[in-house]
Amino acid sequence: MDDYVNKEVVEIDKVIEENENGAMRRVTTETHPSGPDGSGRRLYGMVAVSFGMLCVLQVALNISLRLESDCLTEERDQKQREKDEQFSIPGWNKFESCWYFVSSEIKTWSESRQDCVERGADLVIVNSREKQRFLFALNKRAWIGLTDRETEGFWKWVDGTPLITSYWIIDQPNNGQSVSTFPGEDCVVLQNGQDQPEKTWNDINCAEKRICICELCNNNLL
Repeated sequence: MDDYVNKEVVEIDKVIEENENGAMRRVTTETHPSGPDGSGRRLYGMVAVSFGMLCVLQVALNISLRLESDCLTEERDQKQREKDEQFSIPGWNKFESCWYFVSSEIKTWSESRQDCVERGADLVIVNSREKQRFLFALNKRAWIGLTDRETEGFWKWVDGTPLITSYWIIDQPNNGQSVSTFPGEDCVVLQNGQDQPEKTWNDINCAEKRICICELCNNNLL
């Protein structure tokens, strides 16, 4: 009987000891966590704060650059508007970056060019399909800045550049071979009344009198 009691006491003591050891292990684990110590946590915190500050600075820089870009764009556009308004006068039509004046007086090709020059411009140079269509829409029989007076058959513009793309009426230029009144046709007019925008040029004698189209581009504006 005594042995049985002693055995039970031993078992109870063992259970108590195991419970105490378990409790001590839990206390040790809670007291000494497996993660970084206090200095490590502070380091991580500093890194996180620094990264956040860098993000804020980057956002501020982006906003500043965007505002500066917007201001420069607005300033440039305002100057362009002011420049355009300066030349926005009756009789001048704007297309892309240039202004166009259609004269009301009929003159020879040379007289017409001089008239354009006195206006700070020159006879129009047609260097794109879009410009040709714009001029076609004006529906005028007018001088343009194209001639072969210096060398027959070698057409060039008033700025000295050679003709590359042309918009002649069918069977033109013909140098006036069928016309005896004005032999030799070395200057070009836009022929109105045509139904094809890209077939409107005709060569006629430079001494004939027509209205003209002057061209003034922004790169020539003061």
